[in-house]
Amino acid sequence: MKAVGLTRYLPIGDPASLENFDLPDPPAPQGRDLLVSVQAVSVNPVDTKLRSPKPGEEATPRILGFDAAGTVLATGPDVTAFEVGDEVYYAGDVTRPGCNAQLQLVDERLVGRKPATLDFAEAAALPLTTLTAWELLFQRMPFQLDGKRNTGRTLLVIGGAGGVGSIAIQLGRHAGFSVIATASREETGNWCRQMGADHVVDHRQPLAAQLQALGIAQVDAALNLADTDHYWQALGELLAPQGHVGLVVEPRGELRIGDPYKAKCIGIHWEFMFARARFRTADMIEQHRILTRAASLIDAGELRTTLTRRLGPINAANLRQAHALLESGRTIGKVALEGWA
Repeated sequence: MKAVGLTRYLPIGDPASLENFDLPDPPAPQGRDLLVSVQAVSVNPVDTKLRSPKPGEEATPRILGFDAAGTVLATGPDVTAFEVGDEVYYAGDVTRPGCNAQLQLVDERLVGRKPATLDFAEAAALPLTTLTAWELLFQRMPFQLDGKRNTGRTLLVIGGAGGVGSIAIQLGRHAGFSVIATASREETGNWCRQMGADHVVDHRQPLAAQLQALGIAQVDAALNLADTDHYWQALGELLAPQGHVGLVVEPRGELRIGDPYKAKCIGIHWEFMFARARFRTADMIEQHRILTRAASLIDAGELRTTLTRRLGPINAANLRQAHALLESGRTIGKVALEGWA
């Protein structure tokens, strides 16, 4: 099978940072595994982080990629939710080979049926970010998707134009929150409004003054999807008593979790989308359920894809371009590749 991988950890400008390979096909699926013919993939910060320069060399090519859409070619003997021919989408498992290959084995409990109204590239843009935002808002935090329960609540999304931010805005709005997103450019601010943000503020400027100008003294929940350290004190001051903050980026230093966090009894919630697969938790099937529910919302027109750019077929050159775009810090929504050259 064709695949794109690495044997050395190099800057993305180096042609050897990601290379084309011809690799053996995966073995026949066992247990609850599906064998998927990968039709489209998307790129996330986890890809650039795992590929980033460091010592060491792989004896066999390492295959990254943790957003895919494709077709089921074969099923393991214990599979119950899928059949050969089903079109699926998923993020997968960071402890196993990724989706930057024509064929991939993935546990059915991490997989959902592809939204019928989306093509493969549009669907591949969604799984990792949808799972991250959904788990954070509705499983780590004590909120529900039912919009009536969150009426009057405010949600601040720092980094609203990124992949997770783009879907978090939509989920927050669908759940009934008044959503304030942050963006620093006109085009990213416009994108956040397209996703459903009620207000957009500039994260390069002090947040409190901008929110006060909007008549918002405090927020009930905040998702810091950008820089945990930089916004830590500001969020502690902005969050309402018994509010909640969600984090996805590992801090560079120690975080002071005393006042105002302690005084206000603010809930601090970490989200790592791969935790369930990595630790084989008893509730792994929750990711199947989330992706299934999200597909229903997409097909009903309640949510939309966050795909903004297609880079052509899946090959090393196009994946290097996608990595470079993410590392620039200026991408909006998601970038996807479709088909094999």
